[in-house]
Amino acid sequence: MDKRLERILLKVQKPARYTGGEFNQIIKDKDSVSLRVAFCFPDTYEIGMSNLGMGILYNTMNSLDFVWCERVFAPWGDMYEEMKKANIPLYALESGDSLDKFDMLAFSIGYEMAYTTVLDMLEMSGIPLRSADRPDLSPLIFAGGTAAVNAEPMAPFIDLFIVGEGEEVNNEVLCLYKKAKDENWSKHEFLVKAAQIQGVYVPSLYEVSYNEDGTIKAVTATEGAPEKVKKRIVQDLDASPFPTNPIVPSTEIVHDRVSLEVFRGCVRGCRFCQAGHVYRPIRAKKTETLIKQGIETLKNTGYQDVTLLSLSTSDYRQLPELCDGLLDYCEERSIGISLPSLRADNFSMELMERLQKVRKSGLTFAVEGGSQRLRDAINKNVTEEDLLHTCEIAFAGGWNTVKLYYMLGLPTETDEDILGIAEMANQVLHCWRMNSPNKNRGVKITISTSCFIPKPHSPFQWEPQISMEEYLRRVNLLRSNITARNVTYNWHDAETSLIEAVLSRGDRRVADAIEEVHRNGGRLDAWSDYFSFERWMNAFKTCGIDPEFYANRDYPLDSILPWDHIDVGVRKAHLLHEREMCYKSQLSPDCRKQCMGCGALKLLEGGRRCDE
Repeated sequence: MDKRLERILLKVQKPARYTGGEFNQIIKDKDSVSLRVAFCFPDTYEIGMSNLGMGILYNTMNSLDFVWCERVFAPWGDMYEEMKKANIPLYALESGDSLDKFDMLAFSIGYEMAYTTVLDMLEMSGIPLRSADRPDLSPLIFAGGTAAVNAEPMAPFIDLFIVGEGEEVNNEVLCLYKKAKDENWSKHEFLVKAAQIQGVYVPSLYEVSYNEDGTIKAVTATEGAPEKVKKRIVQDLDASPFPTNPIVPSTEIVHDRVSLEVFRGCVRGCRFCQAGHVYRPIRAKKTETLIKQGIETLKNTGYQDVTLLSLSTSDYRQLPELCDGLLDYCEERSIGISLPSLRADNFSMELMERLQKVRKSGLTFAVEGGSQRLRDAINKNVTEEDLLHTCEIAFAGGWNTVKLYYMLGLPTETDEDILGIAEMANQVLHCWRMNSPNKNRGVKITISTSCFIPKPHSPFQWEPQISMEEYLRRVNLLRSNITARNVTYNWHDAETSLIEAVLSRGDRRVADAIEEVHRNGGRLDAWSDYFSFERWMNAFKTCGIDPEFYANRDYPLDSILPWDHIDVGVRKAHLLHEREMCYKSQLSPDCRKQCMGCGALKLLEGGRRCDE
């Protein structure tokens, strides 16, 4: 370890974030590999090490003999300042080498508010921010994650994006890069050839022109790049690599447990939900695969909790069998099982009894809309009766903590819908009073609201976000109508929601503002400790960018959207149909009951159904 690093670690919180040396980390001989990859997560160690996707891709990239992939996380403020004082560049945990010694930097970007941290990590490494200022093949910067479905705000900084799931395509890119390195290709030659790999988007090969009103006129592919970049998916999750020997952190992280991915995609089709559309089609793991992977991972790590993950875990058809299979191992060892993404319309006493065999955790339900009309409009197929019946089961079974999540500002929302949230809180409280066997313990009901953000590739991608003033008016309306002592109300701040909307729907011109924010000290903007709304608004003004142009206006239905050249498998005609159904407050069936022809099935080989 660098002697300078040893000295500063004594001055910072949680020094184990920065030392590496964890159980199950992968160490290779630098002289025996031909390609070194720095896998960068633009957030803190605790967040990045909780990310299952990062753990999977860390293992898949290291499965190539000629590659050594190492982890890099953004330092917290105290470490950041000490590194600057000591002139220590950002380094990888496994080797301690600075990032300028790596051939490739791979960023996992799952959240738009991480954009400034990406730039900060490059600058801490002495690497030019813009792709055009990095003419050589090395270092090559690529990125993936949900943010890649609209890559335009970060297009000037990233050499190539991975669109879709990275288990296979990442390694194809690494193999091509090795060939380029061995044969002395130029960076441009490599990028032109990489663009031919399905799931690879090379921004520099696309030219964007604009109309006089600032809207996009055309996006033109050049040098043989595809007109539309088609996302990659893993066809068979059972055969896909899964790390049953993941790195065990040396310090506490956000999700300090075994995480099992039950399936990808979602059968529900909520109209506000980007993830439910961009992760289609549905692909589930077999029960026996999950039980085997879960037990092996528990044995290899010593964790005392296992979480079953998906966008809607209770929609997994073999969930009771899966819980029973895991409990055969977990119960006698006091290992808890949790399901963080339950739905109120399919929660059962049978499932509850399985969950409480080891320990109870709080129940969380995303209700989203305050009235049945609004829930139908957003295709959230949950009724008031579903929720109250679920609460009745839970309270009778001894639960006394319930969290309910809603959005404010959804298309077609009215004040009546907002007041419905307060009324629902009262009904849940009454349900506890009528069904709890132990009222001396009390009850804690938490209502949380966030501001609706229109997301690319969702049926609401054309919709405006309400203004900050209107959002706060609705927050205050709800707050003044929640009066019960046992009900707590939390709401997300309006400022961050506005910036997120700009970045979500932005085009390449927004990149200038992202860089300006970074130049003025912006980093870790996902954290309220570091986020500065004033800094963002000053950057927009300096760069001549109107945030309302991106966040608060209707996008014409026939307009060219900044992300239209990215094909996530869902047809625009389907999104338009779902938007039309919203304004009629009509539901669409889930994928298992009736296929709505969204287009995602074409991504599956062999003509399989998406719910098999």
